[in-house]
Amino acid sequence: MILTDERIADECRVVQPRLAPESLSAAFGSLASSDWTSCKRPYQGFRAIISLLVLGLILSGAQRGENAVAQSLEILNGDPVPRDVRDLYDRGLQYLVANQDDEGCWPSGHRGAGVAGMGLMCFLASGEDPNFGLYANQVRRSIRFILLQQDPETGYYGQSMYHHGFAMLALAEAYGMVDDRTLWRETGVSSDLTIGKSLELAVRAAVTSQKSNPFGAWRYSPAGMEADTSVTGGVLMGLLAARNAGIEVPDDAIDRAIAYFTGMTAESGQVAYSNGAGGFNESLARISIGTLVFAIARRKDMPQFAQTLGYLRDKLQGGTSGHGGISYQSYYQAQALFQGDVELWKTWNQQLIERLKKEQRAGGGFDGTQGPYVATTLSLLAVAVNYRFLPIYER
Repeated sequence: MILTDERIADECRVVQPRLAPESLSAAFGSLASSDWTSCKRPYQGFRAIISLLVLGLILSGAQRGENAVAQSLEILNGDPVPRDVRDLYDRGLQYLVANQDDEGCWPSGHRGAGVAGMGLMCFLASGEDPNFGLYANQVRRSIRFILLQQDPETGYYGQSMYHHGFAMLALAEAYGMVDDRTLWRETGVSSDLTIGKSLELAVRAAVTSQKSNPFGAWRYSPAGMEADTSVTGGVLMGLLAARNAGIEVPDDAIDRAIAYFTGMTAESGQVAYSNGAGGFNESLARISIGTLVFAIARRKDMPQFAQTLGYLRDKLQGGTSGHGGISYQSYYQAQALFQGDVELWKTWNQQLIERLKKEQRAGGGFDGTQGPYVATTLSLLAVAVNYRFLPIYER
């Protein structure tokens, strides 16, 4: 996707000029220092500049041959995504497109804001322009569904804190990418619901729930007095993504949730489920969640990060998925390994791709313990680390 000057300027707010390199101001013309340095999200301005650089490389490379262009793109974007990975991912997206309902979700027993959020992230992770690209309609439909699920007073997305966490994560990834002004245009409905406002409410709901929880974490209900590492991982990732997107999240909320994970992690690297219930039985899903939240919260210096990552390294093949099944494990393990050890992830990722190629159904979906729609979104999001378009996947 190449961004035009006009589109980039639209993503940014004009503020008081800040000092910027003169060479950049001259090179990008209309992107003066007062424009490109204050995007809604910091990475948007950076990516906009990278996109223009890529365009220049393509134009100049056209005179030097395809190899020069490919090499330039690889330098900027990392390893190119293999064709079989792209084919697998595209088939999965077509399955989601074909089965998304008119309201923006998927007809499963787990239908709700969280499932819509997982589908939304699959479309955003593809690299297609979310406002004008191939899946723009599906993106807007999913976002509208999530916004309409939220209680305008409490900020809760409904059904369970699982849904709340995944919906919050998805909107955080969409914030700054998707133009709010186009969300309701095709519906004929006038609405003041926006991604930013929804995220602020969602963060408030999560923090309010945490404050009343004696463990400083979360369970299925926002009023729950117990906690578990699976639900807490989902909500914490939503909060971390919202913070990365520029939404105010209290440091204490992150610290308390990390403290909960610290207490639930054994020296062996295993992670318990609920308040020590069930002991430290093996669950690669929970261990991956622990590794991931320590990494995204920038706590890689903690011994628990090294312990959980070490366990995953030792169990690169085999092991027990635990809660949620193999697709749930893969979703978190892909991110945990990528954040913890890229070379380890590369080895594991190849195994993942080979397995998913065998398991993908003719229609593009996947089967799983949570049903085909949840299994498909989780499987695709595990693969999406290869694309690295989602901000939460950046290292």
